[in-house]
Amino acid sequence: MSLLGPAEIRDLAELLGIQPTKKLGQNFVIDANTVRRIVKAAGIVSGQSVVEVGPGLGSLTLGLLETGASVVAVEIDTRLATQLPITVEQLQPGAPLTVITQDAMTITELPGRPTSLVANLPYNISVPVLLHFLEHFSHLQTGLVMVQAEVGQRIAADPGSKIYGSPSIKAAWYGKWRTAGQVSRQVFWPVPNVDSILVRFDRGELPGTEAERLATFALVDAAFQQRRKMLRQSLSVVLGDSSAASARLEAAGVAPTARGEELTVADFLAVARDGVAAGA
Repeated sequence: MSLLGPAEIRDLAELLGIQPTKKLGQNFVIDANTVRRIVKAAGIVSGQSVVEVGPGLGSLTLGLLETGASVVAVEIDTRLATQLPITVEQLQPGAPLTVITQDAMTITELPGRPTSLVANLPYNISVPVLLHFLEHFSHLQTGLVMVQAEVGQRIAADPGSKIYGSPSIKAAWYGKWRTAGQVSRQVFWPVPNVDSILVRFDRGELPGTEAERLATFALVDAAFQQRRKMLRQSLSVVLGDSSAASARLEAAGVAPTARGEELTVADFLAVARDGVAAGA
């Protein structure tokens, strides 16, 4: 056996004195078939380098290593980070695993330049972690993450939908996103009180410079802090006043009476680009 089952997961947790907590978003995957489904959906192949955030007790780590890929695992919990290499060595001796004991939000370097991110992300930090890794690691070309269904649908949403918002636009800056299937609550221990979903991304060419990204994201934040207001009002906080906002919007070909959920990342960039060019 090269993967963990329900009994092994519970034994490991007991060994380490771990009681899964909602605060840390700890819900461990206990079903080997689900692990293999995630790895297959991520398209991981032998020889590939993968980064995993929050490996926990190692269910998904072992599934990734089973393909012949090498894994860089980022784990904030010292107990889990210490145990993971031991578990891997017992079940898959010699598998290429590197463990980094650090908060994922503070990581700015990864060994081996992994090309894919695959993770069961804690619900409370999934979007910030995703955006942090996409911003700092241009070598990440693809990824598959398991997140709370509501969050995943929001990330992959299209303009005009009720769930389209700031995460949708910021994620779109880096590439294409799509949902890749639901995950049953029953494959987790403890069983969460929310549904989970798989979300896949494929990196595209960045649409603008770093200065333009920062300016675009500032506009996006302002637009969705006052979601129901017209852009000439919501963006006045960033652009000076409503008349200045209207002028910038019109110059970019965007109606001042539009709302944030109607705009694509390209639309927000057009507004931002006008300001960056003008030194605003």
